[in-house]
Amino acid sequence: MDDVPEQIRVRKAKRERLLEAGVDAYPVAVPRTHTIAEVRAAYPDLEPGAETDDVVGVAGRVVFLRNTGKLAFATLQDGAGTRLQAMLSEKEIGADALTAFKADVDLGDHVFVHGRVIASRRGELSVMADEWRMAAKAIRPLPNLYEGTEMSEEARVRQRYVDLIVRPGAREMVRLRSAVVRSLRENFYRRGFLELETPMLQVRPEGAAARQFETHMNAFDIDLFLRIAPELFLKRAAVGGVEKVFEINRNFRNEGVDSTHSPEFAMLEAYEAYGDYDTMAALTQDLVQTAAVDALGTTVVTLADGTEYDLGGQWTSLTMYGSLSEALGEEITHDTSDERLLALLAAAEIELAPSQRNHGKLVEELWEHHVGSTLWAPTFVRDFPVETSPLTRDHRTERGLVEKWDLYVRGMELATAYSELVDPVVQRERFEAQALLAAKGDDEAMRIDEDFLTAMEHAMPPSGGMGMGIDRLLIAMTGHGIRDTIVFPLVKPQV
Repeated sequence: MDDVPEQIRVRKAKRERLLEAGVDAYPVAVPRTHTIAEVRAAYPDLEPGAETDDVVGVAGRVVFLRNTGKLAFATLQDGAGTRLQAMLSEKEIGADALTAFKADVDLGDHVFVHGRVIASRRGELSVMADEWRMAAKAIRPLPNLYEGTEMSEEARVRQRYVDLIVRPGAREMVRLRSAVVRSLRENFYRRGFLELETPMLQVRPEGAAARQFETHMNAFDIDLFLRIAPELFLKRAAVGGVEKVFEINRNFRNEGVDSTHSPEFAMLEAYEAYGDYDTMAALTQDLVQTAAVDALGTTVVTLADGTEYDLGGQWTSLTMYGSLSEALGEEITHDTSDERLLALLAAAEIELAPSQRNHGKLVEELWEHHVGSTLWAPTFVRDFPVETSPLTRDHRTERGLVEKWDLYVRGMELATAYSELVDPVVQRERFEAQALLAAKGDDEAMRIDEDFLTAMEHAMPPSGGMGMGIDRLLIAMTGHGIRDTIVFPLVKPQV
């Protein structure tokens, strides 16, 4: 107890005093009749000093306190940040109740007040209390809200619950994220898609090239893996006749952490029978633009640094090989030798592990260095090398390429889509090639999935598929980093 800060010791003592007096510091309920927002909406323009006979019961967190003799003022805040003043006068509430309020209530407490709706002499909408109750006693104090101080970024992430209390931007991100996800879902429903839930625990890592998290199931005595992508299960559903399917899912990848990457993240995936990567491009543009309008009212969004970014209009398209050739000033094709590509990488001071030195990986690393970060406006980058896209159909006209695009927004990859590979024989060959890469030390290479190949042998119709990061969509719309767009991101524990 000697190490406990004094404020916490004082607040715990108040809690004990309440309990000893027979007052529940954490009642199961309070007789609230109106939310703070409802009171504000019902009385938008009371004149200063005006009084009503309307009685309400409201509750909220105390974020400001001022005691002045026979009168006390408390500002109550609801979960959305809406505030309402409570006034407690000795004349209205009685000396004992006022004394108890002053003695027992601290910043951060949840309290209930009952009384008439009035406007103070300064015009502040208020409840003139004739009764008050403790709704939940806060043992720990809040940061000082009225001295211009701010929580550090690290503190905001580690104590998001406090961040949500004190910072409107944190609450707005929660609202925005919910509105975006709702818009995406409703857009798919309007298009006749069905929503599916696929397993998070899987017997093998599948659906993407990524390092996995591993666990163990005691009942079956088998190792399992946290999902890195739902793709292969959604395709199984497509084989079964679910021709339009989507999932908003949690994925887990045991990789690096930075401003756009998190080991646990949210992703949208969708598949449409008799579509292709062109179908998916039109779908994705509409999903993003509709979500911006639904959540923000416009496709011209204001970023965290105050600049504007336009998600509207028709988005640009370019090819990977064409844009790389233009950036380098020499033609790069699928026939360009690995030796020449390695020389270009060396000139750019880019090193790759020997296990990753296949043609496709060399081209993509060069492209990312010279082109990717320069793509500010929304841009579809089309037609990737076959070596890096084992689940994608061969390009219908270009040898050595596949029908895949990545969507870049503000220099960041936001989404990807394929004309899906549905030939089970070719799919097996691609898996076998990936297995060879894994044997050579590539820990991101895919493994052979016999159950999935068996499903594909029952025939999946020609289809387009798309995946988009939900967290990254919020980054694109706001300019904030991924630790702000994820409400409770994983952070390294403090010792």
